[in-house]
Amino acid sequence: MTTIRAIRTVNCVYPLAPGEGADAIHTNPSYAYAVCLIETDTRHRGVGFAFTLGGGNSLVCAAIDALATILVGCDIEELMASFGTIYNTIANHHQYRWLGPHKGIVHLALAAITNACFDLWAKHRHVPLWKLLLDLSPDALVATLDLSNLHDVLSPTDAVHILSTSQASKNARLNVLQTGYPGYDTSVGWFHYDEAQVRENAKRARAAGFGAVKLKVGAQDPLYDLRRAAAVRTEIGAEATLMLDANQQWSLTQALTMCAQFRDINPYWIEEPTHPDDIVAHQTIAHEVSPLRVAAGEHLPNAIVFKNYMQLNAVHFVQADCVRVGGVSEFLTISLLARRYGLPIAPHVGDMGQIHQHLVLFNHIGMNHERLFLEYIPHLRHHFVHPADVSDGVYRTPQEPGSSSDLIGV
Repeated sequence: MTTIRAIRTVNCVYPLAPGEGADAIHTNPSYAYAVCLIETDTRHRGVGFAFTLGGGNSLVCAAIDALATILVGCDIEELMASFGTIYNTIANHHQYRWLGPHKGIVHLALAAITNACFDLWAKHRHVPLWKLLLDLSPDALVATLDLSNLHDVLSPTDAVHILSTSQASKNARLNVLQTGYPGYDTSVGWFHYDEAQVRENAKRARAAGFGAVKLKVGAQDPLYDLRRAAAVRTEIGAEATLMLDANQQWSLTQALTMCAQFRDINPYWIEEPTHPDDIVAHQTIAHEVSPLRVAAGEHLPNAIVFKNYMQLNAVHFVQADCVRVGGVSEFLTISLLARRYGLPIAPHVGDMGQIHQHLVLFNHIGMNHERLFLEYIPHLRHHFVHPADVSDGVYRTPQEPGSSSDLIGV
């Protein structure tokens, strides 16, 4: 047995070098984690976190302290055998739910708590998270999920069927464990990097083996965006993949105008073209800018909103992030929804890819999701005990027990 004895929180804020992490909206960020530490009566400790840009990180820690007391005294195996029920109980706390529901500070706290539980479970079983998930039966995995308000499109029976069908063919996809999972480089095109710097960064990324890169757009001067995009396309060549990310900066009209002007550089997707709550605007963009496709998810707070995006054909690439939605459990729920609607998962990585490198392996092997690529952001590598191993543009399969979430000095 591994019994939970206490919950602690740590407020970790990591300043970035000038220009790093900046986009059209978030111009001077820090990267920050509200960390949930689950202490037990054994040597194992669960580490989970939610991602912020610094401001309000302490508020998320306070919410973790308020919500996680329900876990104290639980055995980790018993807890995870019906974790979907516990998840629902925390998410629908009769007082704190008013602050959401299922979004904002309280939902970020739930993400950190959930991620710590999955990390502890994997450590208790002495396996990396990807293997823990692959070893679970479909019924056991679905028991870790909260499918409330999704039964119209994804019932527990539906979820078990998707997993069982995928499990029957999973041996054909196990080779990804040897080859690794492709990455794409986001650090090429932060918003404040000028044309010369994005050219140099693109050249570096290609030399490092990345076949796909991303550029931040959304400037007040459209020519700034167009020049930088053309420069990156010239540097990486016609065969490489270029994604654009507007970080919600445009109105619907601006998005339609700018997407038309980007056609010549053949972007793979346009990410967050407008306000994330405006699903109908995303639907309009997705229809009007075809064959350019829309990616979204970084700021979609929960599975219900993702469901609506999918129902309305408002998104082509699903960018759920397990440190922004309600943790590993809700990420897997969204992945099942995406399978239901035939959409690929390409996570946003507020965790810097540490946890998602496990989740995309499970998605591909255990759910038969497309082996697409995973975002790579290197700026916090030196803060992790086991930083993601990315070489030749590929995430190498992690082998250490847990979810790769342990932070140095925490």
